[in-house]
Amino acid sequence: MKAYETTEVPEKKITGYQWKTLWSSTVGYAMDGLDMMILAYTLPLIIAFFGINQAQAGSLSTITLLGAVIGGIVFGVMADKYGRVRVFTWTILIFSVFTGLCAFAPNLETFAVFRFLAGLGLGGEFGIGMTLVSETWPKKYRSRATSVVAVGFQLGIVLATLTVLFVAPKFGWHGVFLAGVLPAIFAFWSRRNLKEPEIWTKLKEENKNKIAIGQLFASKETTKITIGLIIATSVQNFGFYGIMTWMPTMLASELGYDFNKTTLWTVTTIIGMIIGILIFGYLADKIGRRPSYITFLIAAAIIVWIYFQVTSMAALLLLGGVLGFFVNGMMGGYGALLAEHYNTEVRSTAENIIFNVGRAIAGFAPFIIGYISLNHSLSYALSLLSGVYILSALAFIFLIPESKDKEIV
Repeated sequence: MKAYETTEVPEKKITGYQWKTLWSSTVGYAMDGLDMMILAYTLPLIIAFFGINQAQAGSLSTITLLGAVIGGIVFGVMADKYGRVRVFTWTILIFSVFTGLCAFAPNLETFAVFRFLAGLGLGGEFGIGMTLVSETWPKKYRSRATSVVAVGFQLGIVLATLTVLFVAPKFGWHGVFLAGVLPAIFAFWSRRNLKEPEIWTKLKEENKNKIAIGQLFASKETTKITIGLIIATSVQNFGFYGIMTWMPTMLASELGYDFNKTTLWTVTTIIGMIIGILIFGYLADKIGRRPSYITFLIAAAIIVWIYFQVTSMAALLLLGGVLGFFVNGMMGGYGALLAEHYNTEVRSTAENIIFNVGRAIAGFAPFIIGYISLNHSLSYALSLLSGVYILSALAFIFLIPESKDKEIV
């Protein structure tokens, strides 16, 4: 497929439209972090309200994740067919409406259905937002721009914390979920103030906006890249969900840390993640995608192995920031990386399918770590995550080519 001369993004000046795509995509991905944490924070209240056990409560996260995986794939394909901004707006509306409806669920079954439907909308936001930014920002700043979008997830966690802090004491968990309707206002703004990227509009004019999932495996080289990227996104999500799910429990059960100390660990780790994401985006634009990923992955493998041998509170806090920096810093590059390996007619499809397949595989991380911990300590089980980062590094060495200077076509 030939490059579109009329869609080359100017390198010198960042326009108001480009800033709008960045802002809207960042807020969209913040909904992902918001959703994960409002459920985590309110789960004890939900357990008490519905009179359910921990296994039933845990299934709510699984159901939401299942919805996100399905929604990510479906809406990713739809965004290639019907437009990035249009489908992006749909995903935010679906997430907002069904998150708000959770507040009125009369029983667990209804609540679970609403969680699944909210997950459908949630799943599409990462890939579509990353596609929108990648197609509108110049290649010189592309990875830095997508790293800002990636920080949205961490900002969503902060927003969830503030929402629970100020809303839950007065209105309970119902009020927290009802506040989830507010992003619908943002969806309305997005639809009115954002236009479709010129490169996709050109594709539509040529009647090439088809459903083209097969292009992810169109050739031997493309298949190799797709497999490599699935490995990379699986490892990224596997490590994140594994550590963030079990680390607070490990701190409490093995080291006897109270809630305040555990919260302090979470804060320092998230700060490290944010700094890591932004620095990774800068490095990926400067020295290339592959060198940045390989360096961070090897560093992540080392720090994970070392970290879970530590028992000192001061060391855990200090190294927690370092852990977050390397383990999650790589999220800053995936939006640009995925966008650069696929053409416009399949870009959103690729972003969403590859990332959400990785997220689906990562859904087993908490179970696997928990299973290993039945016969070993949690710290030992978590330290084994070191190996998965080496696997991802090998994928970048042997399967994923450099794409730093690649034009979006």
